Amino acid sequence: MTTSTAKTGAPLQPSTQRAVPVPQEAVDRIVAAALAEDAPWGDITSELLVPVEARAAAVLTAREPGIFCGTQVIEAAFRLASPETEVQFLVRDGGSLQAGTVLAEISGSARAMLTGERVALNLAQRLSGIATLTAAFVAQTAGTSARITDTRKTTPGLRILERHAVRCGGGYNHRFSLSDAVMAKDNHLALLAAGGVDPAQVLASAKARLPHTVHFEVEVDRLDQIETALAGGADTVLLDNFSLHDLRLGVELIAGRARTEASGNVSLATVADIAGTGVDLISAGALTHSVRALDLGLDLV
Repeated sequence: MTTSTAKTGAPLQPSTQRAVPVPQEAVDRIVAAALAEDAPWGDITSELLVPVEARAAAVLTAREPGIFCGTQVIEAAFRLASPETEVQFLVRDGGSLQAGTVLAEISGSARAMLTGERVALNLAQRLSGIATLTAAFVAQTAGTSARITDTRKTTPGLRILERHAVRCGGGYNHRFSLSDAVMAKDNHLALLAAGGVDPAQVLASAKARLPHTVHFEVEVDRLDQIETALAGGADTVLLDNFSLHDLRLGVELIAGRARTEASGNVSLATVADIAGTGVDLISAGALTHSVRALDLGLDLV
């Protein structure tokens, strides 16, 4: 078991979720674009120094503890560099790592291995960093009913991969895009107020036009806005940048009439106390927008 710990000292645990793999065509599209960016006219160093017939073997190793994520991008990077490359994984996505853990064994064309190495590492290190940080957040909420969720604060073009990494760390996904669910945020409500209309009436009218399958969430930043959100038919009320005291009051006022979500200034130092207020969901942009890559290395053997 990894020795990485959260604030409480609890070890990070491998994900108990069965994270659904990313559609392979999406992975291949992202990885192919990354390879084209990194070697637009070929890998001239490897083509100059390494014979075309040269074969090699390598191991992918963790250089620090954490949670692994990246099997699909690693496989795709080496396969797209050369279809003859073979990758055997010894740890699956969501598995825990120690420094020195061998994650995969790779064999095939030496040129292809050198060409695909950086793309494979760049993506897998970032995804593993996200999974590791998510697991640390999840560990802080142990014993509560709160779920840790991501946000749309993802790297453009990599959202589908980063969302997968959150699941590998034991977290959950928020709406994937602006097209998936309604979220009436502060700027939406400010525009309604400026127009002199009743926000609750407009929200209720909007929800009435939606299919029953579309989730309806309303963000509030004051306690006195909660009843408006509920009157407007909110399925979830997002309590944004509330103090711990007001979060507890907000949960009491909502009293099960909608799901409660806390967001704003969520960090490893604050998430345990936020979870203790009784909220159902805690969304944290930090899971994806400012994560540190986990140190992985590829070594020829």
